[in-house]
Amino acid sequence: MAFCNKCGASQADDARFCFQCGGAVAVVGVAVQDSQSLEYTIHGDNLQVARVKLKPGQELYAEAGKMVYKTPSVQWETRMTGNSLGQKIWGAVKRKLSGESLFMTHFRANAPGEVGFAGSYPGRIQVFDLLPGRSVLVQRDGFLAAQPTVQLNIALVKKLGAGFFGGEGFILQKLTGPGIVFIHGGGDFIEFNLVAGEQLQVDTGCIVAFEEAVQYDIQFVGGIKTAIFGGEGLFLATLTGPGRVIIQSMTLDKMRRELAPSATGGGDERSGLGTITGLFNSDD
Repeated sequence: MAFCNKCGASQADDARFCFQCGGAVAVVGVAVQDSQSLEYTIHGDNLQVARVKLKPGQELYAEAGKMVYKTPSVQWETRMTGNSLGQKIWGAVKRKLSGESLFMTHFRANAPGEVGFAGSYPGRIQVFDLLPGRSVLVQRDGFLAAQPTVQLNIALVKKLGAGFFGGEGFILQKLTGPGIVFIHGGGDFIEFNLVAGEQLQVDTGCIVAFEEAVQYDIQFVGGIKTAIFGGEGLFLATLTGPGRVIIQSMTLDKMRRELAPSATGGGDERSGLGTITGLFNSDD
């Protein structure tokens, strides 16, 4: 089976160039930039840094502002992705919708070098080694860095309820292989491998990433009393297997509420109780 090194699309076995984007075509197992040869380590506990050692000619692209350091042998350039002006503009719009910056920073090693990446708040880094055509869906602003063969796109949540109440809005990030991807989330990670039909109910916003085969929906949390006084909000995200799911113990919104409870309304903000108490705390 052949695939495009640029966009990951499947190709005819005798194809030399991609019919979609024009990129070079390779046979599975003969990648132009071998993901297994990318040397990296993850340092730290809840303030992790991804240290990537690049060989001459190896490249990465990353979300703007996520680089911590680099050696002088690693050249960097901030640019908009796409071959034409229209592709560049549409790519920038999609990145903005998915919680990313308008530009990506590209790193290329002319000699052996190293570059480090970290998230914008305390949390952990997860690495995916994606096969050609395989995708993973990631929370908005979760993308950190990836090899240039990985395609970053947006994915619309399929069901209207999930979009309105899912904590991630209508937009998720979709990363398609081949190649290695680094993503970031808050707190610690818990991983589940769901079998077909197996379900997991998760606090909205606590989802870091899940494979494309996993079904995503939002459901009302039981009775009215639980919804109003339970402190967990009105809805839970329901993930149905088969597939891999990664959730986080801390979200950026939770951190903001705990650091500034007087400004955000504390823990009552997410429950119906916050609405009720707000009526009695009004100055009118």
